[in-house]
Amino acid sequence: MEILDVASREPSNLVQRGSRPARRNFEFGRTYVVRPQGKHQATIVWLHGLGDNGSSCSQLLENLPLPNIKWICPTAPTRPVALLGFDVGEISEESPDDWEGLDASAVHVANLLSTEPADVKVAIGGFSMGAATALYSATCAAFGRYGNGNAYPINLRAVVGLSGWLPGSRSLRSRVEGSHEAARRAASLPIFLCHGTSDDVVSYNYGEKSAHCLNTAGFRNLTFKSYEGLGHYTVPKEMEESSEFCLPHFPISGVSFLRFPHHSLDGRRGSTLAFKPSYGNPTFVYIYTCSKRVINENLKMFEAVR
Repeated sequence: MEILDVASREPSNLVQRGSRPARRNFEFGRTYVVRPQGKHQATIVWLHGLGDNGSSCSQLLENLPLPNIKWICPTAPTRPVALLGFDVGEISEESPDDWEGLDASAVHVANLLSTEPADVKVAIGGFSMGAATALYSATCAAFGRYGNGNAYPINLRAVVGLSGWLPGSRSLRSRVEGSHEAARRAASLPIFLCHGTSDDVVSYNYGEKSAHCLNTAGFRNLTFKSYEGLGHYTVPKEMEESSEFCLPHFPISGVSFLRFPHHSLDGRRGSTLAFKPSYGNPTFVYIYTCSKRVINENLKMFEAVR
């Protein structure tokens, strides 16, 4: 893992709305980078939630069996209630949107992606308020500009949001429908959203409505996954399905991806995922605990089809 101090301050002239000058500077923390183990084919900026940091995200992501993806994990400014620059109070549909902070966040993320090679596909993902920044960036990519009118420079290939919400949802549909080019970009951008039904921080209904708003505004290539009983945290199945989502949108050379269904000892259905890189041994990710017999059977199945 690499620690990268880059673009740690977004100057106020980048984050103005209309002709009104910005009144805040945004000091971002350290950025942590997980380098790909294989050929570099995709880069994903992953954004943390409130109270977290880029370091802990990078430690989670470096264990995912996606050897051709580079992960960039920035750290938010140290502020009482903020993520990557924008303030939040009580999270609800009636909450005012902090456009200045949202633009600062989107600018910072775009700066992190701006130096990636032209042949590398780029995406943004995040958890909680990080997901909100990712979705706001998705709307900027569709419109081709930030909320302040400046051009948005990144060609996003996908967006992932876990337990988050959509800022600016009230005006999104009318803005997309007013531009043929924005509608075209929105329809072609893959978005993957996950939300737990027992989330007590960002209401499940709010997450569901955010997905509905995106879809009705023209973001047709959108998947929304519900997780029964899940609170405001992640579980292995979310990361499994997020990885599954990434693979077809970021064709990774030399990697086989297989799923073996099974029943765990307590009777729950689960699955074993196998990622076989072009080098080394296969990596297995076990969702739910399964018996040694099932593991051995899956190993035999994998050897038979590899």
